[in-house]
Amino acid sequence: MAPVAVFQAAFLLAWLPLSTYQSQAVLSEPLSLSVHVNLTEQSLKIEWSVHNLTHPELQMAFQIEISRINKSNVIWVENYTTTAQQNQTLRRMWKSELPLECATHFVRIRGKDEDPRMLQRRVWSSWSSWVKAEAQSLLGPEPLLVFPKEKQVEEGSDVTLCYVSRHPQSHVVCKLNGILVPGEQLDPHVSVVTLRSISFVSKTGSNFFCEEDRNHTQPGLAIFVTKVLEEPKGFSCETRDLKTLNCTWDPGSNIDSWKFPCQRYTLFESFSGGKKSCKDKHWCSWQVDSQETYNFTLQAENCFRKRNVTLLFQLAHRVHPMTPFKVALKSVSATNAILTWTVHPLRNNFTLLCQVELHSEGRVVQQHNVSTWGNGQYSFRGLAPATEYTARVRCAAAQHFWKWSKWANQEEFSTPQAAPSTAPDVWRSVRPTLGSCNVTLFWKPLSRAQAHGKIQFYTVATERLHTPSSSQLFPIPAPANGTELSLDGCSHRIRVTASNGAGTSPASVMVIAGDLGDPWNPGNQTAEVKEERAQGTGDGVSMSWKPPPGDVLGYVVEWCDGPRESPCDLRWESLGPNATSTVIKSDAFRPGVKYNFRIYGISPERMAYLLERKTGYSQELAPADNPRVTVNNLTSHSFTLSWEDYAADAQPGFIRGYRVHLRSQAEQCLPGFTKALLPDNTACCKHDIDNPEQKTFLVKNLQPESFYEFLVTPHTRAGEGPAQAFTNVITTRDQHPRVLIRILLPMVFPLLFLTILCYVKSQWIKETCFPDIPDPYKSSVLSLLKPKESPHPSIMSVRDCVPDALEVVNKAARRSLAEVECPKHDYLHLLPTGSSAGPGPGICFENLTYNQAAPGAGPCGPSPGQGGLLAAPGGLLRSPSYVNSPGGPPAEEAPLNYVSQVAPPTSGHEDSPPTPLLELAPRSEYRTQMAVPPGLASPSPEEKSHLCAVSLPDAGGHGR
Repeated sequence: MAPVAVFQAAFLLAWLPLSTYQSQAVLSEPLSLSVHVNLTEQSLKIEWSVHNLTHPELQMAFQIEISRINKSNVIWVENYTTTAQQNQTLRRMWKSELPLECATHFVRIRGKDEDPRMLQRRVWSSWSSWVKAEAQSLLGPEPLLVFPKEKQVEEGSDVTLCYVSRHPQSHVVCKLNGILVPGEQLDPHVSVVTLRSISFVSKTGSNFFCEEDRNHTQPGLAIFVTKVLEEPKGFSCETRDLKTLNCTWDPGSNIDSWKFPCQRYTLFESFSGGKKSCKDKHWCSWQVDSQETYNFTLQAENCFRKRNVTLLFQLAHRVHPMTPFKVALKSVSATNAILTWTVHPLRNNFTLLCQVELHSEGRVVQQHNVSTWGNGQYSFRGLAPATEYTARVRCAAAQHFWKWSKWANQEEFSTPQAAPSTAPDVWRSVRPTLGSCNVTLFWKPLSRAQAHGKIQFYTVATERLHTPSSSQLFPIPAPANGTELSLDGCSHRIRVTASNGAGTSPASVMVIAGDLGDPWNPGNQTAEVKEERAQGTGDGVSMSWKPPPGDVLGYVVEWCDGPRESPCDLRWESLGPNATSTVIKSDAFRPGVKYNFRIYGISPERMAYLLERKTGYSQELAPADNPRVTVNNLTSHSFTLSWEDYAADAQPGFIRGYRVHLRSQAEQCLPGFTKALLPDNTACCKHDIDNPEQKTFLVKNLQPESFYEFLVTPHTRAGEGPAQAFTNVITTRDQHPRVLIRILLPMVFPLLFLTILCYVKSQWIKETCFPDIPDPYKSSVLSLLKPKESPHPSIMSVRDCVPDALEVVNKAARRSLAEVECPKHDYLHLLPTGSSAGPGPGICFENLTYNQAAPGAGPCGPSPGQGGLLAAPGGLLRSPSYVNSPGGPPAEEAPLNYVSQVAPPTSGHEDSPPTPLLELAPRSEYRTQMAVPPGLASPSPEEKSHLCAVSLPDAGGHGR
């Protein structure tokens, strides 16, 4: 057994390498590859074949690589799987974006076994040799070439172009429709231009060219841009005769290139597998057989893409019958007519629904549906006599409605005349005269539906109420719409009829009884009815009324189509017995014009009587003008506005009130006024008057002597009067200040005169009334006051003294205030005559101006003691200025000089050195100069140092 096992192992080892070699030998077998250049389509056609296959058919995978310019620059790789046969030539097409003339391309291929029956390892074979595809050798001798020569692209796509220049140093510029486009150099001789998202310009294409600066050649090409293929819209199929299907659609905005037409439509039917190429891009026909259900697919395609739409339907649901024919009318009478027609035959018992219409005066008056499967007819009833009509018919499938057929040719016909069916609408105007009545009759023409033919004449019959046999007939030819009658008395019955070629209408009857008069004239019975307002509706006037307590046959509303000033064009409207309101409309109504209406009731005896009077506008307008306002009772705080002469009835609307506008410098409005804006956006204050009868207004709470502006505007339902210019008014002065001024003014001038006079005479008054030295006898004012005699006089009078001599004791030079240690009192001793031993009574002069150091001291100290101020016994210091000489005038006649009260005290001797004068203070005070009684004690030594005395010499020293 061992040798056998060894032999088997040796056989297997020898067979495995052989089988592996055979398998790998098949896969490594070189593929025969060839490449063909198609410059028209700018594509490479790649062909190869596989030899020595192990099976007749084998599933294989191939990988194709394409390089550009050089072999290492691979630009495209494709894996392709197919079933290969022995010695079969396989093909693939590759389209190049770059024109093949601009670069050299290289192609190689390899393959591997992908068949599931093969158990060997699946590996790629070795690559085939590179096959060169070159088109540059086909180029001409031109110095500059542009490729491709023609190009068709889809709108919005990118386009790659190139140009080849024989001179690398030359400068080339390219343009698309005159716009410069940049390029990218591919090698020294070739440059590439890429156009992004190219747009559709025209069917003739876009122009692209390049220009070289060396020889100025301009080669180029035309680029044809097609619209993006749209999906067909509205795809539908129908049949007219159940024999042929007609399918239609809307191709949209698909625009095919005239240079490269490639747009086409194809119809596929899935149940039958049929296919039909459509010659037109809007419709296509399909022959019908016994098939009842269809599933169509419409395919639209061009050079770049395809679009599909589908449609599934039942044939019986898409029947669109053909137009009926042989339409005719028969048995036409005044009110009836019969219409007949014929339809195109369809399958047996296929029911159609036909629609008939009857038109008159441009509108449909009758419409009916009739079911039929052959010839059809319909009878029109209720037609109007003497009327023109038009009849037409169309049909559709009755069971499964799809579409109506077209209308058949219209048939026109007219019905014959008939007697008028309605009595004329008649009204009257009565003007009584002495013993008779003038009656004007009016009637409205009958409508076509009422006249039933052309009216030839009207007949008016009158008869007295109490003698019916006495009637009269008045034929009036058409087209008259009224007549005038002069009747004997005012109690008549009037009948009016209309006649045509076929007969006479019913009579319209009215009764005239009593002296009714003309309601438009003043002073008649209509003045007893109060006039009320009616509401306008824009195109008419709306009004209502209260029904009378008795029975009525109807109502009549009467008015004139024009203003009251113009001649009356009488109009009326007749209403039924149940009407209590109406809207009167007339083409003659104009906005802003007032119309007057009268409402009459018709009694069962056919007599008319006035119920109510109305006035109104069809459309109110804003007032045309404002009232002319006058200002009355102007005061400092108010004024009155008046517009009594404003004609409110003449306005184009009912005056509902007035608005007073007021402007002033104050920001706040007066009480009763509110803020408002005028049409020009200026602010003012307003006050509304809701009573249209009020035509005066009091403006109060004003400021005196203030400026105000006012404007009064009326307003209607439509708006306010025009914004005209304001009127100015100025309030008067206040009366109370004026009275005060009248009282105070006479007082002010005298006071002012006295003040000025006092100011001018101030120095004189001061010197006269308030001298610097208070000498009563130098004051003309005080001199008038004579002192009373008293046993103890307080004021010295020199004339009352009988001195022998007067001596000024202290008379020294002025000293400054600083040099005065203390102020002292000056005494004037009166020297007695006779044998009096002691000094007589003296007068003390006290100046408190400089005695501020001792304010609490008494007014004057006692007079100095005997000999206190005398120079030597028996003798006194004398002054020639103040003492009478022996030969001089008497002492009592000599003037008495006073030592200045501001003089400082002296030493008491005339030989003493003079003391400097005191500086005067700004203000001086003086105490009352008192007489010193004789019995006063002498001052103490301490007080002597503060006293300044003036003594008089004794009698022995001086004669009188």
